[in-house]
Amino acid sequence: MPRIMIKGGVWRNTEDEILKAAVMKYGKNQWSRIASLLHRKSAKQCKARWYEWLDPSIKKTEWSREEDEKLLHLAKIMPTQWRTIAPIIGRTAAQCIERYEYLLDQAQRKEDGEECVVDDPRKLKPGEIDPNPETKPARPDPKDMDEDELEMLSEARARLANTQGKKAKRKAREKQLEEARRLAALQKRRELRAAGIGSGNRKRVKGIDYNAEIPFEKRPASGFYDTSEENVEKLEPDFNKMRQQDLDGELRVEREERERRKDKQKLKQRKDKDMPMAMLQNLEPERKRSKLVLPQPQISDQELQQVVKLGRASEVAKEVATDSGVETTDALLADYSITPQVAVTPRTPAPFTDRIMQEAQNIMALTHVETPLKGGINTPLHDSDFSGALPKSTAIATPNTVIATPFRTQRGSGSVTPGGFATPMSAVVVAGKTPRVDGSQTTVLVRDKLNINVEENLNVGETPAMYKNYQKQLKHSLRESLATLPTPKNDYEIVVPEENELEPTDSTNESITVEDQADVDARVVAEKEKTRKQELEKRSQVVQRTLPRPTEVNTKILRPLSDKPNLTELQNAEEMIKHEMITMLLYDSTKDPVPGQSENKMDQLQTYFKSNPYEEISKEELK
Repeated sequence: MPRIMIKGGVWRNTEDEILKAAVMKYGKNQWSRIASLLHRKSAKQCKARWYEWLDPSIKKTEWSREEDEKLLHLAKIMPTQWRTIAPIIGRTAAQCIERYEYLLDQAQRKEDGEECVVDDPRKLKPGEIDPNPETKPARPDPKDMDEDELEMLSEARARLANTQGKKAKRKAREKQLEEARRLAALQKRRELRAAGIGSGNRKRVKGIDYNAEIPFEKRPASGFYDTSEENVEKLEPDFNKMRQQDLDGELRVEREERERRKDKQKLKQRKDKDMPMAMLQNLEPERKRSKLVLPQPQISDQELQQVVKLGRASEVAKEVATDSGVETTDALLADYSITPQVAVTPRTPAPFTDRIMQEAQNIMALTHVETPLKGGINTPLHDSDFSGALPKSTAIATPNTVIATPFRTQRGSGSVTPGGFATPMSAVVVAGKTPRVDGSQTTVLVRDKLNINVEENLNVGETPAMYKNYQKQLKHSLRESLATLPTPKNDYEIVVPEENELEPTDSTNESITVEDQADVDARVVAEKEKTRKQELEKRSQVVQRTLPRPTEVNTKILRPLSDKPNLTELQNAEEMIKHEMITMLLYDSTKDPVPGQSENKMDQLQTYFKSNPYEEISKEELK
């Protein structure tokens, strides 16, 4: 009975290397040609091996918590659509199925009460056949390989090393035969022509003979033309290209030699780079450095500044009390500089619930649901989120250790006596809030060693009787605290004056405040602007509207002084208007000089105004 060979089975290291080299040579489309190199594998198995394991883009690292949450969430939304889920997560479909089954097995073990085993519960037992060998690592080669494997390896090495394949060889052989046939026909025609035997009329070739005709030729009209204005350059022969080798062109032998040298150079470069060996040396793909993801800060800059300001204020008050020499004030001020440092930074609290295990338990519960015809309550499930294609990311809160102080504790209720103090039991800390024992949040009170600040949101009871009981307990604790005070050393008496004190003057009632510098600057700028506008109102409309002005003032429009006695009243009034107009123009030139005005002219204007002063008139005077 002949031996039956079934293709498939576990992949070996040799087969993986042959598959890599074949994909480099033939590409990712010719799987039948690639499978011809591997006697024990089919084309479909080679393709599955490449896309499920050997492809460099496949991620083979450990599954993260976020990927598990995405996988379970997408499996609920799109069940059994692993080809759609795989690219969203960034894994292959086989990896997604394997991880999904693993999580379900872990959830089943937890429900049954068994301990979670580190090993994979679906590990193959001895004698079992792996149904998906394409997704498993390659098995190492044995030292003594079979004859079939050695023959397959030598054949693959020979075929992969052959850079010039069968098709290229066939093309070269056909080209060589065509060239020999052409030379034989040419020799035959020459011999017949030498013997005086004609070869006959050739068959007319369809199309244009570019050697005998000019395509798309437009012949000029017949006639005589004047060529006197034409400058025709004489064609000088180029003797550089008159050699025999330039006229004959490149020979076939030289062209083949040049191609042969080019092939040798390519082969040498390929040996230098040696891509298959480079892939062997770098088995594990380089991992890109992931970004550092930190939780959101729980303490703002404003809170840090508040802590610094409180520390400085307490230090200043302590120094003032020490310098004054009064022991009573010094005793009332607490020394917060002795606050002990936290020895070890607290760890970020882990989430209370394992969402991955909850989702896996939900899926297990849904797969074991009985028929709804029986009635009864629905299968109890954990809370799920179907708001989007991906699960919501939960931010882990960092404990707020900056504002926390050992001198401040919150009053609790329950087992603790009302009015006493207890350490907060909750581990969740919110920025700006301190957790109470009952879980409520309250504003952080720092530097309150004397316990004089009123606590907010204090739950003392819902009934009036409980509130009265709390008040009694509070008064009792206050009396006990006052009883522990030392006896007074000095007696103080307060004498209330009989007559009413004089009312303080307005000057004492006014609070002493320092004006902000920005307000001072704004007020000064406003005053300057107001003064400038008042000065501008006294000027002419030309200056106010920034209209163009003449660079030279024509003073010759005035009549000479000798003609003044002979002028009528109307002419005298006209001369006065002209004189006032010239004075205004010169005054504008003095206060707001025109660009390019000389300094000598300014001196002349000053001399003019000594004899002819200019009077400024405001709007109030005109009224």
